[in-house]
Amino acid sequence: MKPTFKTSKNLVLFAGITSLFASAAFAESGDADKGKSVYESTCIYCHGASGKGEIPGVPNFNNADGVLAKSDEELIAAITDGFESPGSAMPMPAKGGNPDLSDEDIVNVLAYIRSEFGS
Repeated sequence: MKPTFKTSKNLVLFAGITSLFASAAFAESGDADKGKSVYESTCIYCHGASGKGEIPGVPNFNNADGVLAKSDEELIAAITDGFESPGSAMPMPAKGGNPDLSDEDIVNVLAYIRSEFGS
């Protein structure tokens, strides 16, 4: 007797597992050296060279329990779509205000931020 499967449930399960593994590897698969260039041309104006934030309400990347405690998937979404921190003077625009950033640029900048400021 052949086992029967409910295709839609298996597909959802497979997609969920695939997404879990892909999101866990975002920063690990990025190129921190290329990400540094992106950070210095796009992110540094608000987040600063030290990652502590230059504008009130901008997250401090150096806090161990701060924004870098979030998953890569959450951070990729925030960088891609924009984000407003509670108490921030202004929201971060999508792609840090640089519409030319590619998905690869975003993964690379996250790799740089994690390697430079993560604990």
